[in-house]
Amino acid sequence: MTWRVVLTGPECSGKTTLARAFAAHFDAPWVPEASRAYAEARGGVLSADDVEPIALATRAALRRAADAGPAVLVADTDLVSTLVYARAYYGACAAWIAAAAREELADLYLLCAPDLPWEADGVRDRPDDQDRWAMHRAFAETLAALGARVVPVDGLGAARTARALRTVIAAAPPAAPPAAPPAAPTDAQPDASLASLAGGGVA
Repeated sequence: MTWRVVLTGPECSGKTTLARAFAAHFDAPWVPEASRAYAEARGGVLSADDVEPIALATRAALRRAADAGPAVLVADTDLVSTLVYARAYYGACAAWIAAAAREELADLYLLCAPDLPWEADGVRDRPDDQDRWAMHRAFAETLAALGARVVPVDGLGAARTARALRTVIAAAPPAAPPAAPPAAPTDAQPDASLASLAGGGVA
């Protein structure tokens, strides 16, 4: 059975960097963010009509990767992101997407904090720190409501990556890690709770 780990959270929070690092460590496939490719193909201009096509593309990409039967599968976002962004941008999300997000919940979610510098790329549209943290809270609340297993990710550079990787290795099935965990970086700090990273209690 495939063990699935998903990098999730607001834009420009280091998800892709961590997804690549995890995939390299576990010698596992990783699924890029389908919504990014979709948005880039449309010049970054999206509407509510694009939510379901994005969900379908995301679901198809994840299923294709899982069909190969890897021991570990790393995903750069999944339907939880589609659900959160649809509600945040358009006030609602199709019921089937919400149901699928719950039914196809991954084994572990790493909720990435937006404590990295924001960088424009033609698709990202929330440079304001308050907006980014509001989205982070929305992710935390949605993941909690779905009953997901979540660990927070914060910090900068190599310390962020190493700490997150050690967390995933500790949570992975015994047969998954191909090597010993990396040494803790000298500037590593104890992980904050999900509630504190989200800026308050999680419903």
